[in-house]
Amino acid sequence: MNFLQTKDAKERLNYLEKIAENFRTRADIHDREGTFPFENMTELKRSGYTALTVPVEYGGKGISLTELLHLQETIAERDGSTALSIGWHMGIVHNLFEKKAWDDSILQWIAREVLNGALINTLATERQTGSPTRGGKPHTTAKRHKNKWIINGRKSFATMSPVLDYMIVTATITETEEVGSFIIPANKEGIIIEETWNSVAMRGTGSHDVIFQEVAIHNDFLVEKMQRGPKQANGWLLHIPACYLGIARAAQSYSIQFAREYTPSSINRPIIELPNVRQKLGEIELEIMKSRYFMYGAAKGWDESEAEARNTMTPILSAVKHEATNSALKIVDLAMRIVGAHSLAQNNPLQRYYRDVRAGLHNPPMDDMTIEQLAAFSIDQKK
Repeated sequence: MNFLQTKDAKERLNYLEKIAENFRTRADIHDREGTFPFENMTELKRSGYTALTVPVEYGGKGISLTELLHLQETIAERDGSTALSIGWHMGIVHNLFEKKAWDDSILQWIAREVLNGALINTLATERQTGSPTRGGKPHTTAKRHKNKWIINGRKSFATMSPVLDYMIVTATITETEEVGSFIIPANKEGIIIEETWNSVAMRGTGSHDVIFQEVAIHNDFLVEKMQRGPKQANGWLLHIPACYLGIARAAQSYSIQFAREYTPSSINRPIIELPNVRQKLGEIELEIMKSRYFMYGAAKGWDESEAEARNTMTPILSAVKHEATNSALKIVDLAMRIVGAHSLAQNNPLQRYYRDVRAGLHNPPMDDMTIEQLAAFSIDQKK
């Protein structure tokens, strides 16, 4: 059995829970050693998980955004790095076929590759320009030479770089100064992965730098030119808050289990009976309820809307990410207060959760941009 043979969402979730349990046991090792979870990726590919967002008409399951978030949250409860990594692939594939901004011949080819296990991510961030969400033009260049494009440049934060089969690379076209997206096979000559990832958070994402030195690709691999003006809303980016809420729920589970079992001699009963501990557990549950209802409400709205309505949802999607990532920080902090000094031990998962949820602040969109966006939305609504 694999995911492509499953009948419904419940069966897929049950199947994933069995597969992902192995991720939990490996997460601490990869975090301590700063290694990439190759075995997790192999299991996800072999199971057919990575093809679930390919539409039915192209051979996949075409799962909804809502279901994708449930699945991603489930992985994140076991291993945040694996969830964030594979979430980019899952969301990008979902988005490509939902928006169909590329030629259908390219999409058919991508579908075949993904069904055969290929992994994809977008490489857009550069150290000189910072996050692409802030509007910087890529220093990476694409120059036409006969019937090919020659790509030169360097991308940072290239999540999942050790196992990518295709890279969607943003580059400035030298002849026109336009910004294009190019799909580049990862095995092309001239691509170098420089192992620069040394973060204290999400250590297993393999978010290294990727260098392009005179990389020649076919003329047809310019798949899209970036349009000026307002960007389309991107529901698939909700995989980011789903990841951090999954980690937060893991912290919640750990703190409850600890509180049930920890019986200091000074009180002769489990600390879960203490009012101050129950207060914190209640606050955790409130944060999780708020964030999950908000996120899944937005996802349901996306799934039930057409393109025109979806493009009005950008402020909501940004607000979900802001709420979820900041709630995740609060939840893990409260869990650590329940567990106390034990939570700081290197073999305690809470210290890893604490570091990992902090990374959510630096995934797009950033908090300051979201607040400004919400201010503009609010003012516009009151005209």
